[in-house]
Amino acid sequence: MRLTAILFFLTITMGLSAQNIYIKNVKIFDGVNNNIMNASAIKLKGKTIEWVGKQLDNDPSGYEMIDGQGYYLMPGMIDAHTHISNFKAAERALKSGVTTVRSASTKFYQDVTLGNLSKQGVIPGPDFVSAGIYVTPNLGETILADVRLSNLSKGVRSEEALRQLVRINAERGVGIIKTRGTERAGLPETDPRQQTYTREQLSIVVDEAAKHNLKVMVHAHGDEGGRAAVEAGALSIEHGTFLSKETLELMKKKGTFLVPTFITIEDLKVPGGEYSNPTLELRGRFMLVEAEKTIRDALAIGVKMATGADNDYSAESTTRVSLEAEHFVRLGMTNFQALQASTKIGAELLGLDHKIGTLESGKEADMILLPNNPLEDIVALQDVLMVISNGQVALKRIPFALGKEDR
Repeated sequence: MRLTAILFFLTITMGLSAQNIYIKNVKIFDGVNNNIMNASAIKLKGKTIEWVGKQLDNDPSGYEMIDGQGYYLMPGMIDAHTHISNFKAAERALKSGVTTVRSASTKFYQDVTLGNLSKQGVIPGPDFVSAGIYVTPNLGETILADVRLSNLSKGVRSEEALRQLVRINAERGVGIIKTRGTERAGLPETDPRQQTYTREQLSIVVDEAAKHNLKVMVHAHGDEGGRAAVEAGALSIEHGTFLSKETLELMKKKGTFLVPTFITIEDLKVPGGEYSNPTLELRGRFMLVEAEKTIRDALAIGVKMATGADNDYSAESTTRVSLEAEHFVRLGMTNFQALQASTKIGAELLGLDHKIGTLESGKEADMILLPNNPLEDIVALQDVLMVISNGQVALKRIPFALGKEDR
């Protein structure tokens, strides 16, 4: 009864009914072409983009009209590496302009639950590709997430243990499997270069995941663990701080994506940041240099890169996809490439490019409104004026001027 009341409250307070909407007087970046469509408009029919084109002479009947005031409309951003675990965090992500996320694991399947609520329209978004429980050698308190995990309390290293954890995740409804190739960077007592699973162990994870039509994302800072993951058939390498050119070239050959999460590595060296610790601050200084080199090398080689903020969108966190895109431009991408990394390429990574990532007829109505042209000003991504997710207006900061009735 209490859960039903909470969900009812959320539905009422968050304004969840998708409507037919006509947005006019906007300049559109569709995510496909490296240009802006001026004097344009878009029609949304429920959760779907019905039409995109030049502004109509007359507003169509049967649509709620939104005047975009000449601002810039583009696809909603994709965060391909998050740890969102509650309603408020999901709301912060959405209001930052992120309309789809790929979870990089949560402790108790919160990401699966949030994803289901978004899919059912109980919350407006973002949409989730959930990872569930991390396939890692030591589960710790995460064994409490499912009674079957208690069998893995002594470690997840054997073939049967690895396959069992993948199966449990699949049965819980995840959309991706996350495992690790190296240790963490965000703990002072661990070495981010240290390999954790061998190529053979990672191959077992990839093989079992494939039996459930799932792909595998692999946490790997070090080159040895990263290369083992690529050879095992991973879909993406997360972080990739110390990847060699040889490993990056193999990624290009095999079509493996890179999600650098540079913005979180930067957070390591910030005093008072999420990872505030003297050891981590020093670690962050040399890791940033290596990460910058990896991103530049990956760009030159042609490895596909997607944006991931690697945060939980807590009230204290300032890491965002918009900042990641800004770093991508600083490190050599054009604005167009960085924008596609946060939209179209992210959608390809998630296997959802037929549904999201661009503003085209028939795709999901996920979009954001910006004050400036993002093809010229990448920082515009940090000042989102409106967010529409699944056809629902989740944030609307315009118009700035008061109407006569408000004066």
